Amino acid sequence: MRQAVIVSYARSGLTPALHGAFRHTAARTLLGHTVRHAVGRAGVEPLEVEDLAAGCVTTPGNVARAAAALAGLPATTAGVTLHRAEASGLNAIAHAAQCIITQGAGVAVAGGVDALRPGPGDWSPAQAALPPAAPRPDGTMARAADAVALRYEIGRGRQDLYALESRRRAAVAQADQLVRTEIVPLQAEAAGPGPAALPDSRAPALVNQDICPVPAHSRESLAGLPPLCGPQGLATEGNAAALADGAAALVLMEARDPERRGLEPLGAFKGWAVAGCQPDEAGIGPVFAVPRLLQRHRLRVQDIDLWELNEDFASHCLHCRDALQLDPDRLNVNGGALAIGHAVGTSGVRMAGHVLMEGRRRRARHVVVAMGAGGGMGAAGLFEVFL
Repeated sequence: MRQAVIVSYARSGLTPALHGAFRHTAARTLLGHTVRHAVGRAGVEPLEVEDLAAGCVTTPGNVARAAAALAGLPATTAGVTLHRAEASGLNAIAHAAQCIITQGAGVAVAGGVDALRPGPGDWSPAQAALPPAAPRPDGTMARAADAVALRYEIGRGRQDLYALESRRRAAVAQADQLVRTEIVPLQAEAAGPGPAALPDSRAPALVNQDICPVPAHSRESLAGLPPLCGPQGLATEGNAAALADGAAALVLMEARDPERRGLEPLGAFKGWAVAGCQPDEAGIGPVFAVPRLLQRHRLRVQDIDLWELNEDFASHCLHCRDALQLDPDRLNVNGGALAIGHAVGTSGVRMAGHVLMEGRRRRARHVVVAMGAGGGMGAAGLFEVFL
């Protein structure tokens, strides 16, 4: 049976959505940049790439097709953009893998991108001033996070401590330069004419690291932050992920190809599962998707060496961790979105690439990437790490 393996990974740094360094950089530019570098790292010829699948939530149109051209891929490379809310990037990996496993493709690319822009609708200039931590400016997801916290008795203090630990782990990883090789620097674009130009424009900068601001660095400072959804709320800017702009890409090929090319693949895509849940509990979708995934592969929770769980809100992570009985020492070992930001369509690809690299460092075998998704869904992907 054919198998899809991941041979390279590249991503941009993450910057604050709407007001950050990438606020004038188009999603197609971000994605094209990371795809070009991922393909270059894989050492494959652009003509070999049959399809580029990309997760994207906030940019209309087929961003993948436009990004393929910007990445230097030929007109013969197709592109498809997938929207499964926060699980869009993971969905793109599954799509690219299936191109190889079931359709006979030799090489495919999976990417993820989001770059929020003020404009008509949800992301208007007036709403751009709202706290960046809420995944939607109208507070829908923050209210859902509060609902989960109240329903499952997850107090504000526990949420703040989880966020603080995520930041501590991310700081250690950054000090140890564990993510430096993932990031391919990109010169942010300067402001252009029209409504996209924000009042607080700054000169373009070279983005070579994650630069989303962290609103608090101690338990006391976290406790002093106001709730996002009224005085009785529990979600704050400190225990919710800041929305970010950024992109990531993986190159996949059939498992027999790397050896003849002299490549050492990072690992293999083994499968994924999705599951629906109540819309007001969208963030806890992994509670339903993970058991389905493990059952299909005849694995138990304790068989998984590392877990990457999307950190949209601390309340969601705590409930998923406890309900699934995940070992905290195997979960988000280098921190997550609570520390570095959440580029919605990007996160699944970023998490997969990172956990494969970290899995190799720790000599792990089985790793899982999981997240909830808006509308009431969960998704989980299983990967095998190659040592």
